[in-house]
Amino acid sequence: MSPDGLWSIGELAEHAGVTVKTVRFYSDRGLLPDAGRSTGGHRRYGPEALDRLRLIRSLRTLDLPVPEVGRVLGAGDALDGELSDVIARRLDDIGSQLTALRWRESALRLVQECPPEQRADRLRLIGSLATPPNTTALARFWRRVLPVRLPARLVDSILDVAVAVPPDDPTPAQVLAFARLHALVTAPCPPGGNGPPLPPPGAPYRPAVLYDGLHEAYALAVAELTAGRTPAAGEALDCFVAAHAAARSVRDTPEFRHGLAEQLAVETVMDRYWELAAELADPEPTMGDAHAWLRTALAAPGH
Repeated sequence: MSPDGLWSIGELAEHAGVTVKTVRFYSDRGLLPDAGRSTGGHRRYGPEALDRLRLIRSLRTLDLPVPEVGRVLGAGDALDGELSDVIARRLDDIGSQLTALRWRESALRLVQECPPEQRADRLRLIGSLATPPNTTALARFWRRVLPVRLPARLVDSILDVAVAVPPDDPTPAQVLAFARLHALVTAPCPPGGNGPPLPPPGAPYRPAVLYDGLHEAYALAVAELTAGRTPAAGEALDCFVAAHAAARSVRDTPEFRHGLAEQLAVETVMDRYWELAAELADPEPTMGDAHAWLRTALAAPGH
Protein backbone atom coordinates (compact mmCIF):
# COMPACT_ATOMS: atom_id res chain seq x y z
CA MET A 1 0.00 0.00 0.00
CA SER A 2 1.32 3.44 -0.90
CA PRO A 3 2.07 6.11 1.78
CA ASP A 4 -1.35 7.66 1.27
CA GLY A 5 -2.99 4.35 2.29
CA LEU A 6 -4.48 3.70 -1.15
CA TRP A 7 -4.05 0.92 -3.67
CA SER A 8 -3.63 1.08 -7.41
CA ILE A 9 -6.10 -0.83 -9.55
CA GLY A 10 -3.52 -3.58 -10.00
CA GLU A 11 -2.89 -3.86 -6.27
CA LEU A 12 -6.61 -4.10 -5.53
CA ALA A 13 -6.99 -6.75 -8.20
CA GLU A 14 -4.13 -8.74 -6.72
CA HIS A 15 -5.54 -8.61 -3.18
CA ALA A 16 -8.98 -9.65 -4.41
CA GLY A 17 -7.68 -12.41 -6.67
CA VAL A 18 -9.28 -10.98 -9.81
CA THR A 19 -8.04 -9.39 -12.98
CA VAL A 20 -7.51 -5.70 -13.53
CA LYS A 21 -10.15 -5.94 -16.26
CA THR A 22 -12.70 -7.11 -13.67
CA VAL A 23 -11.95 -4.21 -11.31
CA ARG A 24 -12.19 -1.75 -14.18
CA PHE A 25 -15.51 -3.28 -15.32
CA TYR A 26 -17.17 -2.75 -11.93
CA SER A 27 -15.57 0.68 -11.53
CA ASP A 28 -16.86 1.85 -14.92
CA ARG A 29 -20.38 0.83 -13.91
CA GLY A 30 -20.26 2.73 -10.66
CA LEU A 31 -20.29 -0.35 -8.43
CA LEU A 32 -16.76 0.20 -7.16
CA PRO A 33 -16.06 3.92 -6.68
CA ASP A 34 -12.44 4.95 -6.37
CA ALA A 35 -11.12 6.93 -3.41
CA GLY A 36 -9.08 9.29 -5.52
CA ARG A 37 -6.68 9.64 -8.42
CA SER A 38 -2.92 9.55 -8.68
CA THR A 39 -0.99 12.50 -10.06
CA GLY A 40 -1.07 10.65 -13.36
CA GLY A 41 -4.86 10.32 -13.25
CA HIS A 42 -4.94 6.64 -12.32
CA ARG A 43 -7.61 5.27 -10.01
CA ARG A 44 -6.73 4.70 -6.37
CA TYR A 45 -8.72 2.56 -3.96
CA GLY A 46 -8.96 2.39 -0.18
CA PRO A 47 -9.03 -0.85 1.87
CA GLU A 48 -12.84 -0.71 2.03
CA ALA A 49 -12.89 -1.31 -1.73
CA LEU A 50 -11.63 -4.84 -1.13
CA ASP A 51 -14.66 -5.73 1.00
CA ARG A 52 -16.97 -4.13 -1.53
CA LEU A 53 -15.34 -6.00 -4.40
CA ARG A 54 -15.66 -9.29 -2.54
CA LEU A 55 -19.36 -8.58 -1.93
CA ILE A 56 -19.85 -7.82 -5.61
CA ARG A 57 -18.19 -11.09 -6.57
CA SER A 58 -20.35 -13.02 -4.09
CA LEU A 59 -23.52 -11.48 -5.50
CA ARG A 60 -22.42 -12.21 -9.04
CA THR A 61 -21.64 -15.80 -8.05
CA LEU A 62 -25.33 -16.06 -7.16
CA ASP A 63 -25.99 -14.98 -10.77
CA LEU A 64 -27.53 -11.66 -9.78
CA PRO A 65 -27.55 -9.28 -12.77
CA VAL A 66 -25.30 -6.21 -12.51
CA PRO A 67 -28.28 -3.79 -12.11
CA GLU A 68 -29.56 -5.86 -9.16
CA VAL A 69 -26.08 -5.82 -7.62
CA GLY A 70 -26.10 -2.05 -7.96
CA ARG A 71 -29.43 -1.81 -6.14
CA VAL A 72 -28.09 -3.88 -3.25
CA LEU A 73 -24.90 -1.84 -2.96
CA GLY A 74 -26.84 1.41 -3.12
CA ALA A 75 -29.27 0.43 -0.37
CA GLY A 76 -27.05 1.76 2.44
CA ASP A 77 -28.56 0.96 5.83
CA ALA A 78 -31.37 -0.93 4.11
CA LEU A 79 -28.93 -3.40 2.52
CA ASP A 80 -30.38 -6.47 4.27
CA GLY A 81 -33.91 -5.69 3.14
CA GLU A 82 -32.88 -4.93 -0.42
CA LEU A 83 -30.75 -8.08 -0.56
CA SER A 84 -33.69 -10.19 0.65
CA ASP A 85 -35.92 -8.70 -2.05
CA VAL A 86 -33.34 -9.24 -4.77
CA ILE A 87 -32.77 -12.85 -3.72
CA ALA A 88 -36.52 -13.51 -3.63
CA ARG A 89 -36.90 -12.15 -7.17
CA ARG A 90 -33.98 -14.22 -8.35
CA LEU A 91 -35.44 -17.36 -6.80
CA ASP A 92 -38.72 -16.69 -8.64
CA ASP A 93 -36.80 -16.30 -11.90
CA ILE A 94 -34.90 -19.54 -11.34
CA GLY A 95 -38.13 -21.36 -10.43
CA SER A 96 -39.68 -20.22 -13.72
CA GLN A 97 -36.60 -21.31 -15.64
CA LEU A 98 -36.63 -24.74 -13.99
CA THR A 99 -40.33 -25.16 -14.78
CA ALA A 100 -39.65 -24.22 -18.39
CA LEU A 101 -36.84 -26.78 -18.58
CA ARG A 102 -39.06 -29.50 -17.12
CA TRP A 103 -41.75 -28.73 -19.71
CA ARG A 104 -39.20 -28.80 -22.52
CA GLU A 105 -37.81 -32.11 -21.29
CA SER A 106 -41.26 -33.73 -21.10
CA ALA A 107 -42.22 -32.28 -24.48
CA LEU A 108 -39.08 -33.75 -26.02
CA ARG A 109 -39.83 -37.13 -24.45
CA LEU A 110 -43.40 -36.91 -25.73
CA VAL A 111 -42.16 -36.50 -29.30
CA GLN A 112 -39.34 -39.01 -28.88
CA GLU A 113 -41.55 -41.78 -27.52
CA CYS A 114 -44.54 -41.48 -29.86
CA PRO A 115 -44.93 -43.41 -33.14
CA PRO A 116 -43.40 -41.58 -36.15
CA GLU A 117 -46.81 -41.01 -37.74
CA GLN A 118 -47.92 -39.00 -34.67
CA ARG A 119 -44.92 -36.70 -34.42
CA ALA A 120 -46.11 -34.02 -36.83
CA ASP A 121 -49.40 -33.62 -34.94
CA ARG A 122 -47.70 -33.53 -31.55
CA LEU A 123 -45.13 -31.01 -32.72
CA ARG A 124 -47.98 -28.82 -33.98
CA LEU A 125 -49.77 -29.02 -30.62
CA ILE A 126 -46.63 -28.34 -28.59
CA GLY A 127 -45.60 -25.50 -30.87
CA SER A 128 -48.70 -23.53 -29.92
CA LEU A 129 -47.72 -23.40 -26.24
CA ALA A 130 -45.51 -20.95 -24.40
CA THR A 131 -42.79 -22.53 -22.24
CA PRO A 132 -43.77 -22.85 -19.49
CA PRO A 133 -47.42 -22.56 -20.55
CA ASN A 134 -49.86 -20.17 -18.95
CA THR A 135 -53.61 -20.21 -18.40
CA THR A 136 -54.50 -17.05 -20.34
CA ALA A 137 -56.27 -18.90 -23.16
CA LEU A 138 -58.24 -21.05 -20.72
CA ALA A 139 -59.40 -18.04 -18.70
CA ARG A 140 -60.41 -16.30 -21.94
CA PHE A 141 -62.39 -19.38 -22.97
CA TRP A 142 -64.36 -19.37 -19.73
CA ARG A 143 -65.04 -15.65 -19.92
CA ARG A 144 -66.43 -16.24 -23.40
CA VAL A 145 -68.58 -19.17 -22.25
CA LEU A 146 -70.02 -17.55 -19.14
CA PRO A 147 -73.01 -15.20 -19.40
CA VAL A 148 -72.11 -11.59 -20.10
CA ARG A 149 -74.08 -10.18 -17.18
CA LEU A 150 -72.75 -12.60 -14.59
CA PRO A 151 -71.49 -10.71 -11.49
CA ALA A 152 -67.72 -10.37 -11.27
CA ARG A 153 -67.63 -12.24 -7.94
CA LEU A 154 -69.19 -15.29 -9.58
CA VAL A 155 -66.91 -15.10 -12.62
CA ASP A 156 -63.85 -14.98 -10.38
CA SER A 157 -65.01 -17.90 -8.24
CA ILE A 158 -65.75 -20.00 -11.33
CA LEU A 159 -62.39 -19.23 -12.90
CA ASP A 160 -60.65 -20.25 -9.67
CA VAL A 161 -61.96 -23.80 -9.97
CA ALA A 162 -62.55 -24.17 -13.71
CA VAL A 163 -59.23 -23.01 -15.19
CA ALA A 164 -56.92 -26.02 -15.33
CA VAL A 165 -53.45 -25.19 -13.98
CA PRO A 166 -50.48 -26.81 -15.75
CA PRO A 167 -48.23 -28.73 -13.33
CA ASP A 168 -44.71 -27.46 -12.66
CA ASP A 169 -43.20 -30.88 -13.29
CA PRO A 170 -45.37 -32.50 -15.97
CA THR A 171 -45.22 -35.99 -17.40
CA PRO A 172 -45.17 -36.32 -21.20
CA ALA A 173 -48.84 -37.33 -21.02
CA GLN A 174 -49.68 -34.14 -19.12
CA VAL A 175 -47.85 -32.04 -21.69
CA LEU A 176 -49.99 -33.65 -24.37
CA ALA A 177 -53.18 -33.18 -22.34
CA PHE A 178 -52.50 -29.47 -21.77
CA ALA A 179 -51.55 -28.96 -25.42
CA ARG A 180 -54.81 -30.57 -26.50
CA LEU A 181 -56.73 -28.51 -23.93
CA HIS A 182 -55.12 -25.34 -25.27
CA ALA A 183 -56.05 -26.35 -28.83
CA LEU A 184 -59.64 -27.03 -27.71
CA VAL A 185 -60.17 -23.64 -26.06
CA THR A 186 -58.50 -21.66 -28.85
CA ALA A 187 -60.38 -23.36 -31.69
CA PRO A 188 -63.62 -21.85 -33.05
CA CYS A 189 -66.33 -23.17 -30.74
CA PRO A 190 -69.02 -25.35 -32.32
CA PRO A 191 -72.59 -24.14 -31.77
CA GLY A 192 -73.97 -25.16 -28.40
CA GLY A 193 -72.43 -27.46 -25.86
CA ASN A 194 -70.29 -24.85 -24.12
CA GLY A 195 -72.26 -24.14 -20.98
CA PRO A 196 -75.55 -24.74 -19.21
CA PRO A 197 -78.47 -24.98 -21.63
CA LEU A 198 -80.22 -21.69 -22.28
CA PRO A 199 -84.02 -21.21 -22.19
CA PRO A 200 -85.95 -20.44 -25.37
CA PRO A 201 -85.60 -16.86 -26.69
CA GLY A 202 -87.73 -14.42 -24.72
CA ALA A 203 -88.03 -16.70 -21.67
CA PRO A 204 -86.88 -15.27 -18.35
CA TYR A 205 -83.35 -16.26 -17.40
CA ARG A 206 -81.31 -15.28 -14.34
CA PRO A 207 -77.76 -16.60 -14.77
CA ALA A 208 -76.59 -15.36 -11.36
CA VAL A 209 -79.27 -17.47 -9.69
CA LEU A 210 -78.18 -20.48 -11.73
CA TYR A 211 -74.48 -20.23 -10.94
CA ASP A 212 -75.05 -19.49 -7.27
CA GLY A 213 -77.14 -22.66 -7.08
CA LEU A 214 -74.65 -24.70 -9.09
CA HIS A 215 -71.90 -23.78 -6.66
CA GLU A 216 -73.85 -25.40 -3.83
CA ALA A 217 -74.89 -28.40 -5.95
CA TYR A 218 -71.32 -29.10 -7.04
CA ALA A 219 -70.11 -28.95 -3.44
CA LEU A 220 -72.70 -31.55 -2.47
CA ALA A 221 -71.76 -33.72 -5.46
CA VAL A 222 -68.06 -33.55 -4.56
CA ALA A 223 -68.96 -34.88 -1.11
CA GLU A 224 -70.82 -37.78 -2.78
CA LEU A 225 -67.84 -38.47 -5.04
CA THR A 226 -65.40 -38.36 -2.16
CA ALA A 227 -67.56 -40.86 -0.28
CA GLY A 228 -67.50 -43.14 -3.33
CA ARG A 229 -71.27 -43.06 -3.89
CA THR A 230 -72.68 -43.78 -7.33
CA PRO A 231 -74.81 -41.08 -9.03
CA ALA A 232 -78.34 -41.20 -7.64
CA ALA A 233 -81.27 -39.05 -6.60
CA GLY A 234 -80.81 -37.04 -3.44
CA GLU A 235 -79.95 -33.63 -2.03
CA ALA A 236 -77.16 -32.90 -4.52
CA LEU A 237 -79.35 -33.65 -7.55
CA ASP A 238 -82.31 -31.75 -6.12
CA CYS A 239 -80.10 -28.71 -5.54
CA PHE A 240 -78.74 -29.00 -9.09
CA VAL A 241 -82.16 -29.15 -10.71
CA ALA A 242 -83.51 -26.41 -8.43
CA ALA A 243 -80.76 -24.05 -9.61
CA HIS A 244 -81.72 -24.59 -13.25
CA ALA A 245 -85.42 -24.26 -12.52
CA ALA A 246 -85.05 -21.11 -10.41
CA ALA A 247 -82.92 -19.45 -13.08
CA ARG A 248 -85.81 -19.95 -15.53
CA SER A 249 -88.54 -19.11 -13.00
CA VAL A 250 -90.19 -22.51 -13.50
CA ARG A 251 -91.06 -25.39 -11.17
CA ASP A 252 -89.04 -28.55 -10.73
CA THR A 253 -91.25 -31.15 -12.42
CA PRO A 254 -90.57 -34.56 -14.02
CA GLU A 255 -91.07 -32.94 -17.42
CA PHE A 256 -88.52 -30.22 -16.61
CA ARG A 257 -86.00 -32.80 -15.41
CA HIS A 258 -86.44 -34.87 -18.55
CA GLY A 259 -85.90 -31.85 -20.79
CA LEU A 260 -82.90 -30.71 -18.77
CA ALA A 261 -81.33 -34.18 -19.02
CA GLU A 262 -81.72 -34.11 -22.80
CA GLN A 263 -80.14 -30.66 -23.05
CA LEU A 264 -77.21 -31.55 -20.82
CA ALA A 265 -76.51 -34.72 -22.79
CA VAL A 266 -75.09 -32.72 -25.73
CA GLU A 267 -72.37 -30.80 -23.85
CA THR A 268 -69.58 -32.38 -25.91
CA VAL A 269 -67.13 -29.47 -25.76
CA MET A 270 -67.24 -29.24 -21.98
CA ASP A 271 -67.03 -33.01 -21.67
CA ARG A 272 -63.76 -32.94 -23.59
CA TYR A 273 -62.52 -29.96 -21.58
CA TRP A 274 -63.01 -31.73 -18.27
CA GLU A 275 -61.63 -35.01 -19.59
CA LEU A 276 -58.36 -33.27 -20.47
CA ALA A 277 -58.35 -31.11 -17.33
CA ALA A 278 -58.66 -34.24 -15.18
CA GLU A 279 -55.26 -35.41 -16.48
CA LEU A 280 -53.69 -32.26 -15.01
CA ALA A 281 -55.51 -32.18 -11.68
CA ASP A 282 -54.71 -33.73 -8.33
CA PRO A 283 -56.80 -36.68 -7.11
CA GLU A 284 -59.49 -34.38 -5.69
CA PRO A 285 -62.75 -34.30 -7.71
CA THR A 286 -63.02 -31.37 -10.13
CA MET A 287 -66.02 -29.26 -11.00
CA GLY A 288 -66.25 -31.36 -14.15
CA ASP A 289 -66.38 -34.55 -12.09
CA ALA A 290 -69.18 -33.08 -9.99
CA HIS A 291 -71.11 -32.02 -13.09
CA ALA A 292 -70.72 -35.47 -14.66
CA TRP A 293 -71.95 -37.13 -11.46
CA LEU A 294 -75.03 -34.90 -11.37
CA ARG A 295 -75.76 -35.32 -15.05
CA THR A 296 -75.56 -39.11 -14.70
CA ALA A 297 -77.86 -38.99 -11.68
CA LEU A 298 -80.31 -36.83 -13.62
CA ALA A 299 -80.37 -39.28 -16.54
CA ALA A 300 -80.86 -42.33 -14.33
CA PRO A 301 -84.33 -43.94 -14.28
CA GLY A 302 -86.50 -42.67 -11.48
CA HIS A 303 -84.50 -39.49 -10.91
